[in-house]
Amino acid sequence: MTMSPPLVRGALAAASLVALSACTSLAPHQSPTAPAATAYLEPAPGWMNAAPADTLARGPWWALFGDPVLDQLAPQVAVSNQTVAAAAAAVAESRAAVRAQRASFFPSLALDVTATRSHTPTSTSTSHDVGLAASWTPDLWGGTGDSVSAAVASAQASEADLAAALLTAQTTFVTDYLSVREADDEIALLKSTIEAYQRSLTITRNRYAAAIAQRSDVLQAQTTLASAQASLSALVLQRAQLLHAMAVLAGQAPSNFALPPGDWHSSVVPAVPVGVPSELLQRRPDIASAERAVAAANAKIGVARAAYYPTLTLSADAGPNSTRLNQLFKVSQFAWSLGATLAETLFDGGARDAAVDEARATWDQSVAQYRQTVLTAFGSIEDQLSAAASYEQQEAYYRAASQAADQTETEAQNRYKQGTIAYTDVVTAQASALSARRSLIQMTLSRQTAAVSLISGLGGGWSTQQLTSDAKTR
Repeated sequence: MTMSPPLVRGALAAASLVALSACTSLAPHQSPTAPAATAYLEPAPGWMNAAPADTLARGPWWALFGDPVLDQLAPQVAVSNQTVAAAAAAVAESRAAVRAQRASFFPSLALDVTATRSHTPTSTSTSHDVGLAASWTPDLWGGTGDSVSAAVASAQASEADLAAALLTAQTTFVTDYLSVREADDEIALLKSTIEAYQRSLTITRNRYAAAIAQRSDVLQAQTTLASAQASLSALVLQRAQLLHAMAVLAGQAPSNFALPPGDWHSSVVPAVPVGVPSELLQRRPDIASAERAVAAANAKIGVARAAYYPTLTLSADAGPNSTRLNQLFKVSQFAWSLGATLAETLFDGGARDAAVDEARATWDQSVAQYRQTVLTAFGSIEDQLSAAASYEQQEAYYRAASQAADQTETEAQNRYKQGTIAYTDVVTAQASALSARRSLIQMTLSRQTAAVSLISGLGGGWSTQQLTSDAKTR
């Protein structure tokens, strides 16, 4: 059955009306909202629109610790870390995907050259054909544009993932470096303590030889010395492992990475400014990546909705055809054709409706994941702010405890030499003093690493100057 041209036009018009009634417009991008808070412990009700600021330069935030060696080593992470390099390659891949999607806006052009020789019992013939074909599907309903928008959002998410990978690697590297310096201090403490224990052992042996002390005193002194030596050996191993981890983060073989013992700037703990604003969380790359995932999901809703509309394809063919090669490019051999195809699916069993519903559900899921990322960030910052305040108080207590333990140890040794107490009291005082000294050093490290975590949790710093400057340029 052949339909007349008027009937064909009527059928196409009816199909278009069906499509238009199914979906009359594509939804614009809907930015997800995040919880608004002027202070962390008392978040204001409601959510504010997302405004990622992860592209702002963070600078060498580790310079806050005032360590020239760290300032020299930390930049190697951005250059040589292989996880960061993989993330950078993913960014390049996503940008290429954007270019591939944008190519859909343009017509395609193909060249076809054919030479055919045929033979029959009565004749032999040769034909030559040169064809030029062009095809273009205009983006009438915005489906291609939404595909490009989704690809762009995905590329921006990849860029945020790259920033997150770099910030994570830098945070780990700086934390490991501070841990190495803390280990250097503990190693120096244990070495001096071991020397003191060796002198105590010598004194105890002399007293035993003079029949002033018991043999058990000598054994206890030997035990105390051996325990300290074992602790020193464990610390040396811990330092080596930290150094190996730093080498890997810096993209080097551990055997080629060395860090001689040096000064630990333990007194430098970046102070947290009062009233850190929650807007700084917008600098976190993971939040920016989650927001871009929402944008990509939103664009895909438009792609799914565009499937309701008919597809128009324009095509053209041109080229000569001749049985003789020397006449192939003569005007008389030239032929061309133009065509247009309008296609619309009249019935698909609800497949397009399901695709749109799936895209909307994906968008809802990405919004929930974005908000969960923001809430998790709020919780993490709360933990770090609480830890920073607590560690500062604990350090003061540990310092007082260490000073008191040092005095107790000195008094115990003097009283033992005078013969007024047993050597077990000296051992107890020595163990308490060493434990207090090490606890003080470890708490100082905890304060510094908490500052590192807070800096990282706020996206690489807590200065609002860049956010203000950026807002003025928007």
